[in-house]
Amino acid sequence: MATTEPRWLDADQQRTWRAYMAAVQLLSDHLDRQLQRDAGMPHTYYSLLVWLFETPRRRMRMTDLAERSKITRSRLSRAISRLEKDGWVRREDSRSDRRVQMAVLTDEGMAVLNAAAPGHAEAVRSALFDRLTEEQVCQLGEIMRVVAEGLAPHDSAELPWRR
Repeated sequence: MATTEPRWLDADQQRTWRAYMAAVQLLSDHLDRQLQRDAGMPHTYYSLLVWLFETPRRRMRMTDLAERSKITRSRLSRAISRLEKDGWVRREDSRSDRRVQMAVLTDEGMAVLNAAAPGHAEAVRSALFDRLTEEQVCQLGEIMRVVAEGLAPHDSAELPWRR
């Protein structure tokens, strides 16, 4: 049985990987703090509201929402419970399949999302895009699409980053 040597990262790859990890963590923390401060919600909740906003009739199957947001069903259930308590989302049984629950963005949730979006967009712009040239923005977009497409399940009908 032949063993193969691990494919270690070279020095440039290691520097790039560490810079990527630091940037992702710092950006995530920055956006989470901004949304907590300005909208009273973590970035995860904001993302769930956005996903619901972008769907027809502002509703989505809970299982689809968990898959799309890349969080576990139990974590999604806790988040939706909190969003329900705030009046921003409600759960409904599916009309076509009683076993299915839908998450629905309420009018109050839509208002909260509309109020939070400008500050969030400014935080993303100032933390990321204002630091890059137009060429770097295009390169970053292409790089992230290649990585995302390589990692996405092959049965993903819709790749949201292609919009």
